[in-house]
Amino acid sequence: MRIQVSRTGGFAGITRRHEVDTEGRADAEEWHTLAEEALASARDTPTTGVPDGFRYAITVGDRTVYCADPDLTGAQRTLVSRVLKEGA
Repeated sequence: MRIQVSRTGGFAGITRRHEVDTEGRADAEEWHTLAEEALASARDTPTTGVPDGFRYAITVGDRTVYCADPDLTGAQRTLVSRVLKEGA
């Protein structure tokens, strides 16, 4: 499973994109569970968020959902953080 995160916004307006492929990873099941939780409460359309806040597009497989600061759920925040940190 490929998990992609695109983060836009912030003071500088810079876009960051990272991706994690869970295939063959020892922690793949943990990633899958986290992704399912993050997708469950996200929107199917982009959200505006707050001025100078970050907006996220999370793609898992062929589904893309959207969320924004400060309204991320715990699962969304954890998934975004891990993908941006560990992803390529």
